[in-house]
Amino acid sequence: MTRTLPPPVAAGPDERFGPRLWGLLLVLAGNMLIDALEVSVAVVALPAIGTDLGQPPTVTQWAMTGFAAGFGGLLLFGARVVTLLGRRRVYLAALLAFAAASALSALAHDPWLLLATRVLKGFCAALTAPTGLAIITSTFPEGRPRSRAVSVYTLFGAGGFTAGLVLSGWLTETSWRWAFAFPAPVVLLLFALGLRLVPGETPGSPDGVGPGAPSGGEVSAPKGTGTSASSGGEVSAPKGTGTSASSRGEASAPRGRGAVSDMRLPPRGRDQPPRRRTCTTTARRYDIPGALTFLGALLALVQGITQLPTHGWSDPRALGPLCTAALLLLAFWQIERRSADPLLNIGPSLRRNPALIRSAVGAACLNGAYLGLLFVLTYQTQTLVGWSPLRTALALLPAAAPPALTAPAAGRLVARFGAPRLIVAGAACAFAGCLLQLRPHAWPLDYPGRMLPTLLLIGAAFVLSFAALNMQAMSRLTPADRLTGSGLYQTAVQLAALLAVALVAALLAAHAPAPGAGPAAAAAACRPALTLVAALGFLGLLVGLTGLIRTPPPPSSLHHGE
Repeated sequence: MTRTLPPPVAAGPDERFGPRLWGLLLVLAGNMLIDALEVSVAVVALPAIGTDLGQPPTVTQWAMTGFAAGFGGLLLFGARVVTLLGRRRVYLAALLAFAAASALSALAHDPWLLLATRVLKGFCAALTAPTGLAIITSTFPEGRPRSRAVSVYTLFGAGGFTAGLVLSGWLTETSWRWAFAFPAPVVLLLFALGLRLVPGETPGSPDGVGPGAPSGGEVSAPKGTGTSASSGGEVSAPKGTGTSASSRGEASAPRGRGAVSDMRLPPRGRDQPPRRRTCTTTARRYDIPGALTFLGALLALVQGITQLPTHGWSDPRALGPLCTAALLLLAFWQIERRSADPLLNIGPSLRRNPALIRSAVGAACLNGAYLGLLFVLTYQTQTLVGWSPLRTALALLPAAAPPALTAPAAGRLVARFGAPRLIVAGAACAFAGCLLQLRPHAWPLDYPGRMLPTLLLIGAAFVLSFAALNMQAMSRLTPADRLTGSGLYQTAVQLAALLAVALVAALLAAHAPAPGAGPAAAAAACRPALTLVAALGFLGLLVGLTGLIRTPPPPSSLHHGE
């Protein structure tokens, strides 16, 4: 697996792709599609998982939050791994691990095994999603060939969340295990092709991605863990956990218009061995203690949140995980503060960057509100109304399909109207959609008059603001800060998905109706969770408005990411 083959021969700027370049693009884009659909696959399958394993929503939510924890919690650590071991080696190893985790998750009869496999798959996505774009920008020639390749990568990433909804709904009709197992053979096929097509490079090359930064471009989170991308070339992980890239390929140009242009790594010859490292140096540079304490704090926090409705604040089963999370976060801070090469290297320029902070908070609110809303709507449609998984998936498409269909035009939209205006418009749509769910209503569920307008407004919110948030976040970063800043942005978006879903599940459990209550009472019990979702939407709108007041640069500067 570590044997390095020569990179595919690149066509000239005005030539068509050769078969090897098309094959490489198929591997990278295909894996991006798999990464992007992982969250949406879990959304529709949650009720079936709970029924099969006999677990409440506070436990089945781990199928969503586990992936977000692995992706967001280990993203910066994954970048360090890629930097030290090299793209080809890590990319191919992550494919194998992803396939194994998919098979194990489909066989899981214990919720904690399911959680472990979801965390592992999230970590694998954190390794492969940004690295795929880096491979494209270092292999495909600048100009139209590279722009075309990035466009294909974007299309596959942006469409992954939508494809995951439909595919999961269809497969869950038979068993939720099929929905979790189907990526395994696909990824193994991609691995077999990647052995021959993914180019190599020198691990630890000075031209590679610096430690502590995403390897291969600016990464920002998608709806939850799906994937979407800005047309400015920054990769954004998916609605829920995936990434996508610019359809214009602007970030890949070597003129400094994006962060991935300087990621080129020279191919390593077959006879050139990797650099040798001592265990002490490697351990210090990987920062494994920092990665483990941060991930452990996130998992303990979610566990504590979901135990509160059942056991209360005074019970050790709830208080213990919350205290553990606080102690681990404190340990993480101490480790990073004393490390000579920390994962979380936030310099003064990042701390004083209001555009990055506002964008990260706004995108986190949008992503958290979206996935929290999907969690509630899936509970209502399947558990309360009795819809089939496929019907539920099709019902949710109005929120998922528009962002995928309009992703190639996102850059032009930002260039015309400016990122701050689009962010405010998108946040207003999201907040309005959440408010619709809080109106008093009679049972049964009103799809055309209530649920459909909400989903359309949420879809419009992503069309208007998701790429704009990504581009605004990168707009005022210096070249030295772009990779670290984009990693922090991505982490914030993924952690919002993690916490929002956990809180929504806890609120549903805390206000569950008495046994024997009718569907109308059960629907009314969803109101606290929907209130939380609306509060996230309102916070995102407030943050967007502050950016509109305080952000004067012209749209062109945001469009080019300068």
